[in-house]
Amino acid sequence: MPKQKTKSSAKKRFKLTGSGKIKRKHAFKSHILTKKSKKRKLALTHDALVDKADESNVKLMLRMK
Repeated sequence: MPKQKTKSSAKKRFKLTGSGKIKRKHAFKSHILTKKSKKRKLALTHDALVDKADESNVKLMLRMK
């Protein structure tokens, strides 16, 4: 049986923490930043964790069981 490949898009978007949780970046931080407040842009800078409901799908994309 050949090895399963990870999804390249998921590989670039998610990182695993030491405790096994999955980190992600916030959306809406790439362009059209002039109309967004400084507070909002600063909040979008920080990493977040993938929600519990989506964790199994992300792990499947990363081929983690």
